[in-house]
Amino acid sequence: MSPLRTLCFDSPLGPITLAASAQGLCGLWFDDQKHAPTQAQRQHWVTDTQHPVLHSTATQVQAYLRGETLAWTAPLDLSAGTPFQQSVWQALRQIPAGQSLSYGELARQLGKPQAVRAVGAAVGRNPVSIIVPCHRVLGAGGQLTGYAGGLWRKQALLQLEGHPGI
Repeated sequence: MSPLRTLCFDSPLGPITLAASAQGLCGLWFDDQKHAPTQAQRQHWVTDTQHPVLHSTATQVQAYLRGETLAWTAPLDLSAGTPFQQSVWQALRQIPAGQSLSYGELARQLGKPQAVRAVGAAVGRNPVSIIVPCHRVLGAGGQLTGYAGGLWRKQALLQLEGHPGI
């Protein structure tokens, strides 16, 4: 297995690290994000500022953070997750910008209404923040809860997307 390729860049929400495998984009983390790879996990990664997936993703993320609406074009590699996590992450990709779901609604959509906590855990382990829009999942009643990148970032992303009531 070849080492992951990475690219780091500054954003209005803090430094972001992107990672790509041979299959596609497999990581987008804020520097202080929970569940981000550790330094030990990153030790064999290779910085690659010219990698096409990383370069185009960085450009798209910067445009998104300027308020531009766009469709993400990078191929995704979500294979690091369990089949259940992958199903949650795929469901997240179906939530349009400016809209949200509760953890309970997401669990029901997945046909697992009793698995709200498991769904929440999978959402929290999303390795591709922003692009797999875990920030669009809210607590019951619409309250801001549980964002690995910090609630202030979740609020900023929802505001950027024009989410009502945020």
